[in-house]
Amino acid sequence: MPVALKAITTPAGAERDERASALIQFIGVSKSFTVKGVAKQASHSINLSIEKGEVVTVVGPSGCGKSTLLNMVAGLFAPTEGQVVYNGKAVCGVNGRTGYMTQSDHLLPWRDVVGNIAVPLEIQGMPKVQRRERIQELIKLVGLEGFEKSYPSQLSGGMRKRAALARLLAYDPETLLMDEPFAALDAQLRMRMQTELIRLSRRLNKTVIFVTHDLDEAVALGDRCLIFAGRPGTIVKDVPIPLGEERNILQLRKDPRYHQLCGDLWDFMTPSLNDAAEGNRA
Repeated sequence: MPVALKAITTPAGAERDERASALIQFIGVSKSFTVKGVAKQASHSINLSIEKGEVVTVVGPSGCGKSTLLNMVAGLFAPTEGQVVYNGKAVCGVNGRTGYMTQSDHLLPWRDVVGNIAVPLEIQGMPKVQRRERIQELIKLVGLEGFEKSYPSQLSGGMRKRAALARLLAYDPETLLMDEPFAALDAQLRMRMQTELIRLSRRLNKTVIFVTHDLDEAVALGDRCLIFAGRPGTIVKDVPIPLGEERNILQLRKDPRYHQLCGDLWDFMTPSLNDAAEGNRA
């Protein structure tokens, strides 16, 4: 299992050693935005290292800078202070080694499944024969055989997410940046997509940063979970999730370790509520 890197609590010398081998690094990163002439700080003093192949989940209250973290890895935003480093180089401009997936699947309604998956390959200029072969591989990979000619309006929510995931994987990004991609799905579909994500990320050795508001999802998917505090967002806890690489998402709810980890996350997220509850019992 990938080593959990606790950049917040690790001694300075050890943190430098981790950074030497990390795929993604945040070094003293803060980000501010100007809204109607007023500077507002979204995130503050983020120090973080992520190894290649890790699945890192991110939780925290709304507006604490979780999506900003993804945008800075993707190179869509530059930090106001500090530095974001990817594979040893500072991120300057769009990071083509990452792929982004949000709550909306953004499928083109006038294109069928094959046509939607083809978009990044067409942009790359991949020859038609190779493109066709690559699309068929991806369709099989995400379990969409038989739906190649279906349009988005003819697909279920889960199938649309599979098509969006295939399109994300089409140009083979090294790191998957995922901003609550399964939030709109019902419980059964969400579990299926979580299973697919774990299976594909392990098989293809993808690094994943997954933002979610669902603490159960954070534990089910992550090798570690980063807990953000409220604005200005900063990482207050880096929690290892020792459930193994080959975890069975469908069986996790029966695992007492899973329930303990979910409970721990709630404790970390809501210390003030816990204190109040203790006071009432006293």
